[in-house]
Amino acid sequence: MSTIGLIGSGLIGSTVARLAVAAGDDVVLSNRRGPDTLSGLVAELGPRARAATPAEAAEAGDIVVVTIPLHAYRTVPARPLRGKVVIDTNNYYPERDGRIAELDAETTTTSELLQAHLTDAYVVKGMNNIFSVHLGNLARPAGDPERSVLAIAGDDAAAKEAVTAFLDSIGYDTLDAGPLAEGWRFQRDTAAYSEPYFSEGHSLTATIERGADPGPGHTATADTLRTALAAAKRYRDM
Repeated sequence: MSTIGLIGSGLIGSTVARLAVAAGDDVVLSNRRGPDTLSGLVAELGPRARAATPAEAAEAGDIVVVTIPLHAYRTVPARPLRGKVVIDTNNYYPERDGRIAELDAETTTTSELLQAHLTDAYVVKGMNNIFSVHLGNLARPAGDPERSVLAIAGDDAAAKEAVTAFLDSIGYDTLDAGPLAEGWRFQRDTAAYSEPYFSEGHSLTATIERGADPGPGHTATADTLRTALAAAKRYRDM
């Protein structure tokens, strides 16, 4: 089994930690507020979990999940991530992150920004296009007919293989969307962003705009996700 480092332990981070522990992995959690603030989550997760600083989580992880607000991506410690596989769950929300000129001009993508910061790591985009409640609810064993698929993107084949194996262990198949530059296909405001995982009677729009219950989630097959990725349009083309 592996050790999963988490830089950020919010909704997605804590969900990934629960899934990883259930799969038999150790997890090292961190956030910007300090290890003491994670004592409740660590107690819930049990002996396979501990809290640390972001640098310590980066050092400890065989795979490290970065799941923080995009505007803070430069705070991710680069040195301990040299040579490591990093899963990036970031999305760009200008109302939260401020305007980022390169993203507004669509000359780069969120995960390419992180890769440029972590020059010696291997960044793979993933788990950014699914609500945390759905990520937790939809995990299924390999071979289960209701197993869902998650999109990934990355520039290093071995890193994508490692992420595919990790996602398989926590209950998901993967669909390779291509290099990091293609990660925009499942970013915010695309057809592949969250909606494929909503069950009938629930929607992303209602959840965001009216605070509606996102529901338990719905199986997203490879065909469903492939169609959604193909339908993606750049903002400039919308």
